[in-house]
Amino acid sequence: MHAPRPVARVNVILAPDEETDPMRRRTLLAGLTSLAGTAALGAGVPSWAKNDPVDALERALLAPPSTGAIPVEVTELRRQVAEVRSVFQLGHYTESASRLPAVLSTAMATRAEAENPADANSLMADLYTLASELMVKLNRTQSALITADRAVQTAHDTDDILTQATAHRAWAIVLRRTGHADAAQSLISDSIESLQPDLHRGPEHLSVYGSLLSTAAYTAAVDGDRDTALTLTAEAVEAAARLGSDGNHRFTAFGPTGVGLYRISVARALGDYGAAIEAARRINPAAIPVAERRARYWSDIAHAFHEWNKPEQSLRALLAAEQASPDEVRYRKPIQQITISLLRHPTARALPGLEAFAARTGAVA
Repeated sequence: MHAPRPVARVNVILAPDEETDPMRRRTLLAGLTSLAGTAALGAGVPSWAKNDPVDALERALLAPPSTGAIPVEVTELRRQVAEVRSVFQLGHYTESASRLPAVLSTAMATRAEAENPADANSLMADLYTLASELMVKLNRTQSALITADRAVQTAHDTDDILTQATAHRAWAIVLRRTGHADAAQSLISDSIESLQPDLHRGPEHLSVYGSLLSTAAYTAAVDGDRDTALTLTAEAVEAAARLGSDGNHRFTAFGPTGVGLYRISVARALGDYGAAIEAARRINPAAIPVAERRARYWSDIAHAFHEWNKPEQSLRALLAAEQASPDEVRYRKPIQQITISLLRHPTARALPGLEAFAARTGAVA
């Protein structure tokens, strides 16, 4: 049985535990740095990915700051950050990884020369948040931990509550993936509560707030807490209705369609595979404005059909996900696992295109 969790409307202050306390978090990450260093040197990396730019990004994140970077005006840095974030949202994960080191170096140089470093800190926090999201996509958990922690620490050197909230969301996602769902929910709940008084300020606040609710709903679903997952999903739906349309404020891709995507994920995580497919049928994939989310849509469908033991439909969804973002199916561990399972399925020979798909994505049974 799960203890009842606070939902967004309940104003409670949760005490930090071992995972959310800053001192304990630094201690945890100190022990993980050496592990991330091993990963950066290529340990455990498939042979086809040895020259992947993700390895270069990990090396850059663990290396001392570059001394040769040239500072730029904050407006130019903001443009560069938006550009690399846009590349990620196009589903081009390796290209995003190849661009991040140079932009991070520029951000560090800009902050070092700034009279008021708050804006540069905010942009650096956004970059670290992006790096964490990217490392999650690419199943580099230790690097995701490090970059999420840097995002949080840098965000708190600003007075921008939205930057802080998005960094907290990135950190919570990594906590959830490493088995600390309670700590993740505590962190997200605190962020949700801090945003509630400012929702009248406009679409950016509503979008970040809604994305936090959606993440909290999915975290509860992964943890098997059905009631909390459904309650938080309903609140995210309300936030999307209040926003009124699909948008990409603060690169959240939040809106009615975005909440619909989370409904699929929540139902799938709860084991309601038929409900997940039904939720997917209510969404026109061509109307999903962000390619990365469109690939996630098809990935969730593939996962649901796979768990439902419908291999043909699962493969068709995988092929659609590949069309939306080849990197999504090449690097995402769940997709690799589904592909390998399909290769071993008794009907594998009757699934046209499966072996070619597995070869393209590097999956080996």
